[in-house]
Amino acid sequence: MSNQLHNGLNQQVANLAVFFTKLHHYHWFVEGNQFFILHEKFEELYDEVNELYDEFAERLITIGGKPSSSLSAYLKLTTLKETETLAAKAMVDEVVFDLKQLVKELQDLTKVSQDLGDEQTADLLIGTVASFEKHIWMYQAFNK
Repeated sequence: MSNQLHNGLNQQVANLAVFFTKLHHYHWFVEGNQFFILHEKFEELYDEVNELYDEFAERLITIGGKPSSSLSAYLKLTTLKETETLAAKAMVDEVVFDLKQLVKELQDLTKVSQDLGDEQTADLLIGTVASFEKHIWMYQAFNK
């Protein structure tokens, strides 16, 4: 497989690790009248992201790559930004922002995978995009 695909998947492993941590932060520190709802929703999303983190790393190994596996490497590779504790509405806005960024990057990586004839990786990426698009819709609807 190509270095472009390996590097792209590795960057997404880093993104998923950072997003997982960010969602935990929000899960722990959300406050206000939406606490019970968002506390649960952030947990549901970080559980999904944790599964994807593992799937992406294992897929990268399967196609001959080597995923980064240290926090320092993740922080160098990630395209997501860490945040401090925010108000609940701002947390939701940040989750939507990150999901949209991930969707764009995953769509670009899908094209790379398809151009290489790696339909299995493309399938993983497409499924992730579909799930993240649904989360975007739901979190945006929540914040209206």
